[in-house]
Amino acid sequence: MSPQCPLKKIDEYRWRIEKTGSMKTEGLIFASEKMVPSICSDNAFQQVSNVAALPGILGKSLAMPDIHWGYGFPIGGVAAFSLDNGVISPGGIGYDINCGVRLLRTNLLKKDIEKHIKNLVSGLFSNIPSGVGSTGKINLSSQEVKNVLKKGAKWAVSKGFGQNDDLENTEETGMLEGAESSTVSQRAIERGREQLGTLGAGNHFLEIQEVVEVFDKDFAEKLKIFPGQVTLMIHTGSRGLGYQVCDDYIKEMHSAAKKYGIVLPDRQLACAPVLSEEGRKYFSAMASAANYAWANRQIIMHWVRETFMRVLTKSPKDLGLELVYDVAHNIGKFEEHSGKRIFIHRKGATRSFPGIPVLIPGTMGTASYVLVGTEQALKETWGSTCHGAGRTMSRTQALKGMRGNELARQLENNGITVQAKTWKTLAEEAPNAYKDVDMVVDVCHNAGISKKVAKMKPFGVVKG
Repeated sequence: MSPQCPLKKIDEYRWRIEKTGSMKTEGLIFASEKMVPSICSDNAFQQVSNVAALPGILGKSLAMPDIHWGYGFPIGGVAAFSLDNGVISPGGIGYDINCGVRLLRTNLLKKDIEKHIKNLVSGLFSNIPSGVGSTGKINLSSQEVKNVLKKGAKWAVSKGFGQNDDLENTEETGMLEGAESSTVSQRAIERGREQLGTLGAGNHFLEIQEVVEVFDKDFAEKLKIFPGQVTLMIHTGSRGLGYQVCDDYIKEMHSAAKKYGIVLPDRQLACAPVLSEEGRKYFSAMASAANYAWANRQIIMHWVRETFMRVLTKSPKDLGLELVYDVAHNIGKFEEHSGKRIFIHRKGATRSFPGIPVLIPGTMGTASYVLVGTEQALKETWGSTCHGAGRTMSRTQALKGMRGNELARQLENNGITVQAKTWKTLAEEAPNAYKDVDMVVDVCHNAGISKKVAKMKPFGVVKG
């Protein structure tokens, strides 16, 4: 360990940052010994320490094994705050509000669709708009956007994009209470008018996967997941609307921090008391963006179902395309823990409640996972676990090491059909730009903050 890195080993999967300076509590990072050099070189541990200095923090300042440098909070960061004297910070939720994952199961085996895979990937690419600034097939009025912000996935289902069963298998039934469109700027609403039902770019994707391993047979059976099965994973968020909400409120929070005399260890941690006027307004706008994201994934799922029906000429019953679960991993929520209502930031972290599915997306060419939440997570991490692999290099660095067309050929040689908007987007998301997702998931499993249920590998990928 370098002398500059403050991580002190607790056990095989936990590392402490001792309370120093203005820190009000310790930091706790979940990681294996092999991961620690990367965490130290990234300096994301410093962001864990900075979060620990915020007023009203409860428990420890936490980070998951997919930790890397983010805006204010580290990505992979979790922090809970008292409603009496704690704060709410846009940097603790992030720009892509309610970026999250939706998993669909099918009645199909990989061998049933292998000969159709190119047509399926091409059909999905054509039917679901993707790419930076992409606009969709739905053009809403400003008033209709406001209805989406209030009702989330429920709005989508009411318009014929799916069924009520989908809502039952979505976190918060796809609608976070407390959303008020009046707290969302007109600029954000304008950005949301043409982007509903779009995948976007960056690490967002749509994958056709095969279940290659089942670890918890009983829970997998409960979810109707079995070896060899075809599953689909949708990974996207609130698009330009969510980005604009975050951007708008970071500016407001700088003023609020000064107003309430909050000393910030980092300007990017601009915040306000949770229940202040500024705090309530931001939460309401954040909830609105979260609802937009749930509506977005709901609509994309509907078009996935349509595409499979058309390409495979099968009925919905034969396909068995059902939603396993939808979970957010950039969100702030009021929750009750040990009989007390508190506010929790999860940024690049997933809810991990006992008996509830946890979805962990990988990267092109690597695995994704279904986990299940645990009692241990409730005790130790406010019911939280990892959210994915976590980047190890910037997109600029990734571009220097890989050409998109070369990566596409490599993936094709490994049996993965991929279609992307540009070669550049593909290169930026090369698997070697990320941590080993198997290692990340193993840390969470072995630490007991979530447990492995099933592992899926992609054989068809659509990238923005």
